[in-house]
Amino acid sequence: MTITKNLNGKDLEIALEGRLDTMTAPQLEEALKESLDGAESLTMDLANLEYISSAGLRVLLSAHKAMMNKGGMQVRNANEIVQEVFEVTGFADILTIV
Repeated sequence: MTITKNLNGKDLEIALEGRLDTMTAPQLEEALKESLDGAESLTMDLANLEYISSAGLRVLLSAHKAMMNKGGMQVRNANEIVQEVFEVTGFADILTIV
């Protein structure tokens, strides 16, 4: 998985490419730990994310919780497969998906 981070002032955007699963979730978790302190808002761009597992969902939920007392987190550009996972798991009701 490729993680691209872009901090614009206090707005952090993270773009994911590839698969977010048991093997790559720790990589995203570490990238978020390194970057969330200075951010007031977080946008997760999933345009190039092919697959997400429960391990990936756990990392997104953790980031969502970390950003709740700041400017929030939004998820954008989820493809049909990822969007279906969000809907089936109830994450569509928890996350802000645009």
